[in-house]
Amino acid sequence: MKKEILKKLEYLNKLYRNGYWGSELPEDTRPKKLDPNSEENAIFYTLPTALDYQRNSNTLWKSATATFENNETKFVFNPGEVVKKEFTEVQDALTKYNLALQKNKQTQIWIRLCQTLVNNFNGRVTDFFAYFDNDIQKVRHYMQVEKKKDFPYLSGKKLCNYWLYVMYQYTNLPLINTDKIYIATDRHIIRATHRLGLITDEELESSKVQDYVIEAWIEALNDTEYVPIDFQAALWLWARSGFKEDL
Repeated sequence: MKKEILKKLEYLNKLYRNGYWGSELPEDTRPKKLDPNSEENAIFYTLPTALDYQRNSNTLWKSATATFENNETKFVFNPGEVVKKEFTEVQDALTKYNLALQKNKQTQIWIRLCQTLVNNFNGRVTDFFAYFDNDIQKVRHYMQVEKKKDFPYLSGKKLCNYWLYVMYQYTNLPLINTDKIYIATDRHIIRATHRLGLITDEELESSKVQDYVIEAWIEALNDTEYVPIDFQAALWLWARSGFKEDL
């Protein structure tokens, strides 16, 4: 079965690389001339991710870009500035382009993340990673086990792995142990995993479906040259397109 799965996955990756579903993912929508080596880039791909819950990812990143490119609202991407502002000022900036859809809750999430960065890591995502030697496993353990409440939503199973994947793909941080980034279990990845027969109907409906999906991909690619995130983009696009391709 493993050989059959690999053959299908390699075919999907080939379609993705050839631009079969279009060349852009939601995260490709970003401010112009954003340097992948910069702190600005790292913070841009961090804070909005915490708001990526049960919403359209394309509109999220369009809203984030619009907020970043407006001089009046760009301050929300500077944690040091955010913690000095009144709640309503931050809220107004986050809702101007619908970056925050739940205006109270998501403003609170944004401010809390900024407070965490300012109080512990000089307000910088790059310093956060550097503190943990740019080690994916150390960062994830700190966020999900040691200080989970300091990272609302971003410490969740799906969003934390999705964020680590995005940081790996869209920044030039010198990350290590990237092979330990689990597949990001959003609804498209879950559906694709089920479609490939890697989880059962019962597991699909379980409250623990994210765990089953993560474990399924670790097992499926064990002793191969691949890691789960090698197929993240292709699987996501395949599911979003409605599984029209014959495997």
